[in-house]
Amino acid sequence: MTPPIVFIHGMWSTPATFTGVRRRLEAAGYTTHAPTLPFHDRDPAQPPPAELGTLGLEDYIAFLAAEIARLPGPVIVAGHSMGGFLAQAVAARVGAAGLMLFSPAATAATNVPGLDPIRTMFGVVTKNRWWRSPTLIGTDRARWGIYNGVPDDIATAEIATLVWDSGRVLFEMALPFAAKAPAFIVDYARLTMPALIVVGSSDRITLAGIARATARKLAGPVDYHELPGVGHWLWRGPVEDQVAAVVGSWLATNFPGTAWDPEVDPSDA
Repeated sequence: MTPPIVFIHGMWSTPATFTGVRRRLEAAGYTTHAPTLPFHDRDPAQPPPAELGTLGLEDYIAFLAAEIARLPGPVIVAGHSMGGFLAQAVAARVGAAGLMLFSPAATAATNVPGLDPIRTMFGVVTKNRWWRSPTLIGTDRARWGIYNGVPDDIATAEIATLVWDSGRVLFEMALPFAAKAPAFIVDYARLTMPALIVVGSSDRITLAGIARATARKLAGPVDYHELPGVGHWLWRGPVEDQVAAVVGSWLATNFPGTAWDPEVDPSDA
C-alpha cells in the first residue's frame, strides 16, 4: 500500500497550491494531506496577528511533525518552495518513506547566492523591523520573481490568494549567518529515502542551483528534473501537467501498487 502523501505549502501560500495534483492523486486512490501552517488561514485583507511575525522555523517544523505523527506509518513528504525546505527538515526529524521537493528553498548546506532572489525580496526586507513582523510580498515583486512565465490572468489570480507569513522565518532562511537558527540545519545523513526533485530552470526566487545542490546532498536515490524555461510557479496549465507526469512515474517506480494516469485530470471527467 502506498504511504499517505503530505504536501507542505510555501511562504505566503496555502494548501490550495496543490489542489490540482492532489485531485489527480486522490482520484487514483492515493491518500493525501495538506496541513495549513500556523496563521496561514487568515484573510490577507485583514491585519495579520502580531505573533505570526515572531514564529520561527522550529515552530513550523514542530507543527508539521505533530501533524505527521497523527498519520499511520511513514509518509511521503512533499513540499514546494519553503515547503521543500520544511519537507527535508521534518523528514530528517521524524523519518519518511519518500520525499518530493518542488522548487525547494535552501537549507544551511544548499544555499546558492544570486541577485534574482534579492530583487524578488527587496520590497519585503526593506520594511522597518521586517524580521520580527508579519510579511507579505507586493504584487510587482511577486509577478517578477514568483510568477515569471505565468500568464497574466493566472498570475493575478494567484497573487490575490497570497497570505501573510512570518518575518522571523524569512530572516532565518534569507540571512542564516545572522539568525543562526539551529532549525535551518538539516541532517542529510538521515535523508536516505527515495527523493524526487522538480525545479524550473528560470526560477528566480529558489534558484535551480539550490535544487541541484539538494540533489547532491541527499543520501538516498534521487530522481532530478529541471524543466527548461519554467519559473518558480509549477502549478498551472501545461507545466502542472509535466509535473504530474513526473510525479506519477516516480510514484509508480518507488511505490508500486496504485495505478495513476497523470494525463487524466479528473476535473475534466
